[in-house]
Amino acid sequence: MTGSTLVSPLQKLLRIGLVPQIVIGILLGILVAVASPELGKQLSLLGTVFVKALKAIAPLLVFVLVASAIANKQASDNSAMRPVLVLYMFGTFLAALVAVVLSFAFPTTLVLEASPEAIAAPEGISQVLKTLLLQVVDNPINALIAGNYIGVLAWAVGLGIALQHASKNTKLMFSDLSHGLSSLVKFIIRLAPLGIFGLVADTIATTGFSALASYGRLIAVLLSSMAIIAFVVNPALVYFKIRRNPYPLVLRCLRESGVTAFFTRSSAANIPVNLQLCEKLELKEELYSVSIPLGATINMAGAAITITVLTLATVHTLGVQVDFASAILLSLLATVSACGASGVAGGSLLLIPLACSLFGIPNDVAMQVVAIGFIIGVIQDSAETALNSSTDVVFTAAVSQSE
Repeated sequence: MTGSTLVSPLQKLLRIGLVPQIVIGILLGILVAVASPELGKQLSLLGTVFVKALKAIAPLLVFVLVASAIANKQASDNSAMRPVLVLYMFGTFLAALVAVVLSFAFPTTLVLEASPEAIAAPEGISQVLKTLLLQVVDNPINALIAGNYIGVLAWAVGLGIALQHASKNTKLMFSDLSHGLSSLVKFIIRLAPLGIFGLVADTIATTGFSALASYGRLIAVLLSSMAIIAFVVNPALVYFKIRRNPYPLVLRCLRESGVTAFFTRSSAANIPVNLQLCEKLELKEELYSVSIPLGATINMAGAAITITVLTLATVHTLGVQVDFASAILLSLLATVSACGASGVAGGSLLLIPLACSLFGIPNDVAMQVVAIGFIIGVIQDSAETALNSSTDVVFTAAVSQSE
C-alpha cells in the first residue's frame, strides 16, 4: 500500500504537463532559498547538471538534424530561410529603435563607481564581423566541443549538400540518428522542473534582490523595452505574415520556450527546447532545423535592447547630446553588433564599449557600465535570453504557417 500511495501523487504530478511542473519548481526554489540560503546554494548542482546536459547534446543534435534535413531535402522543397532571416534582422533593428525611444522618454543616469572588468571588449565592428567569419571556418570537431553554432551550421550544411547524392541507406542512417538524438533530448527536457528548481534556489540564495534595488529604473527601461517587443512588435510582425490572431502562437512560444530560457540564461541550452516546440507545432523540419540554431546566433533583439539602453544611460549620465541621426546609427550598430554577441566572450554586455565609442565615451568609463551590467545580469540576461530564444520559434512558425 505504501508503494502505491507514493506512486499515485508522482503520477498525478507527471500528468499536469511540463510548464506547470516548471512553475512548481520555481515556487519551491524560492521557498527553499528564503527558508535556507545555504541549502539553496547547494541545490545549484541540479541546475548545473541540467544546463550542462542541454549544452552538451545541443551542438551534436543541431549538426545531425541540419545534415539529415538537407541530405533528404527534395529538389522541390522550399526552406523559406530568406523570410526568416529578414524577420530576424528587422525584428532586431526594431528592438533597438524601441530601446532608443524608451531611453529618451525615461532617461536614466548611472553612478559610475563600479570597478571596470578586466575583459577585452571588441575594438570595432570589423572585429565582430571578423570573429563571425572565423567561426564559420572553425574546425568542425572544435565547433562541436565549443558550441560554436555558426561553425556547426556551416559544416552541417556542407555535409548535407554532399550527402544529397548518397545512397538511400546512408540518408536513412542520418534520419534515424536524428530521431534517436531527439528522443534523448526529450528525456533531458523532462528534467527541466528539477533543473530550474535548483537554478532558482541558487540564484535567489546567492544574490537576493537587494543588489538590484539601486538599479530599479534601469531594469524597468530594459524590461519595458523587451515587453513591448514580445507583446506588441513581434505579434504585429507575425500578423503581417499569417494574417490572423498572432497571440496564441506568441504566448505559447513565451510559455514553452521563454520560461525555460529565462532560467537557463543560455540560448544554446534552449535550442533543444525550441526544436521540440517546433515539432509540436508541426513546422517543416527542413526549415526549423536550420532557422532555430541560426536564430540562437543572430536573432538577438534582447541583446540589441541591452546594448542600446545601457549605452544611452551612459550618454545621459555624461550629458552628451544625441541627435536623431545618431540614434538611428546607434540602432543600426546595435543590430549588427547583437548578431555577433555570441561570437564575443562575455556576450552582449561587452559590446557596450563599441556602441559608446560612437559618442566619444572613453573605454574605461564604458567598462564601468559593463560592470553594472553584470550586477543586474540576474534579471537582464534572463529576460534577454527569454526574448531572444522564444522569438526564434515565433518567427520560424510565422514563416512556416504563412506558406
